[in-house]
Amino acid sequence: MPSLTRRDFLIFTGAAGAAIVVTSLGKDWLLKYNDPESKPISESPMPSNSPSFMFVSGYAPADQPGIQAFLFNETSGALTPHGSFTGITNPSFLIVHPNGHWLYAVSEAAKDSDGKFGDVWAFRFEREPFMIESMNHQTTRGDWPCHLRIDGTGQWIIAANYGTGSAAVYPLLDDGSLGEMTDFVQHSGKGPNEKRQEGPHAHSSTFTPDNRFVIIADLGIDQLVIYKFDIATGKLEPHSSAQSQPGAGPRHTIFHPNGKWFYAANELGSTVSVYEYDAAHGTLTEKQTISTLPSNARDKAPENIVADIHISDSGKRLYVSNRGHNSIAVFDINDDGSLRLVSIPSCGGNWPRNFALAPHGNFVLVANQHSNEVCILPALEGKDALGAPVLREPVTGASCIQFV
Repeated sequence: MPSLTRRDFLIFTGAAGAAIVVTSLGKDWLLKYNDPESKPISESPMPSNSPSFMFVSGYAPADQPGIQAFLFNETSGALTPHGSFTGITNPSFLIVHPNGHWLYAVSEAAKDSDGKFGDVWAFRFEREPFMIESMNHQTTRGDWPCHLRIDGTGQWIIAANYGTGSAAVYPLLDDGSLGEMTDFVQHSGKGPNEKRQEGPHAHSSTFTPDNRFVIIADLGIDQLVIYKFDIATGKLEPHSSAQSQPGAGPRHTIFHPNGKWFYAANELGSTVSVYEYDAAHGTLTEKQTISTLPSNARDKAPENIVADIHISDSGKRLYVSNRGHNSIAVFDINDDGSLRLVSIPSCGGNWPRNFALAPHGNFVLVANQHSNEVCILPALEGKDALGAPVLREPVTGASCIQFV
């Protein structure tokens, strides 16, 4: 292999947009195969005896450990505290770099309530012996940043500002720290829900499998806004959009492992929408919208709002968290990408904000914000889908779980 800098990359294209991308990510090389025509990947191998390493964050003041590290036993579901970081306000969302040594977090703040816009923070960490330290942080130029996404080359990160309906792009420098913002996009408009859609509310971003586009879900304007992404400059160019159903409020989104199907968790509508992704044209076409609640739940208190969405490594099951109903809606993914409801079991606590699927698929870990805990639920075959919690780990304002 030729000598490459971190910002050099090789792309070997194949049929139907397939590509092999080789990029240097700090300490490690990443070899990534993107094939829109590939079938869902197979189930992960059996868990090893070595515990997994993970981070959990929560809504906590700067003088409390808002980011905590744990070791996770993938056989028993047990969590062992492994370290923490104090000094960041409300690190409500985390993301781990693919090289396994850098961590990024939002500091969810707003100009009116906190006297400043939110920030993105960069950390370096080591598992053994545990070490975590801040490298730097950059303003998001917006209120309440709530989500981060790293592009397929590991060179760029995007922050979504929920409060002001905007998004910011930053380069990741050779040491993992954040460079100066390279682009900033501001959305406009509103939706039919006067209380929640009085203006734009960018809630998440997702890179397409070929890294050519970024899809920003905006809850306030009921749109999935698609931008062309320039990996040389970190610039966003408006390209197209997909309109959600009125009042749906798209929040978090995810691609199927085959790269052809795209799913949006609609916070306000308590639904999931299924889209067909046209890689050649960078467009989305809606195929299905399905409820995340039982048929009688909409007539009962409390009000429900959807949060997070994940797909199993096999590509056969999709999970969505319901806040208010306090459950995880579980769907089977059909051969055409459409969804079939399996069951809607309890999340084990109160207000399941984000959740994570354990690496080998044996457990689902849920960050229950209002009950201040992470609940570990067994992932089951068949209609049961999830079992009762095998463990509850206290975490103040639990909001995000990220495996390394």
